Amino acid sequence: MRGPARLLAILLTVALTVPVGAVSAPASHRPGPCALDRVEGETARQWVKRVIRCAERRWEVPGGATKAICIAKAESGLNPKAVSEDGSYLGLFQQAAEAWPDRFREWTRRVWELDERALNGRTNTIVTIRMVNANGWGSWAAVGDC
Repeated sequence: MRGPARLLAILLTVALTVPVGAVSAPASHRPGPCALDRVEGETARQWVKRVIRCAERRWEVPGGATKAICIAKAESGLNPKAVSEDGSYLGLFQQAAEAWPDRFREWTRRVWELDERALNGRTNTIVTIRMVNANGWGSWAAVGDC
């Protein structure tokens, strides 16, 4: 076989050997910064510390990751689902519930595909670290013995 007939035979062979619906996909879709999976045996608090360190490496803050972890520990006990008694503060860094929607819009990017909830540890961390990177610790500066 020569020319067009050979090409047609090759294309037909390939078409018949590739499973229907087969689509190549990336091995791992990891949108946005600090999309870290928990490792086996890792507690939520250990994972949160890794996320904070990751975010701080990307957006440096005064006092570094040590201060950020200290503040999150003082604010929420490193519990991403922490809510103040009256419900007005949320998450790791106890972000003001009233301000959260605006802060989320300002400090995140759609392409990062972050969870919009303040009670998501990764999202709360990224918003907080980015705010602090740009503006300093503000009202968090006096939290705990950090």
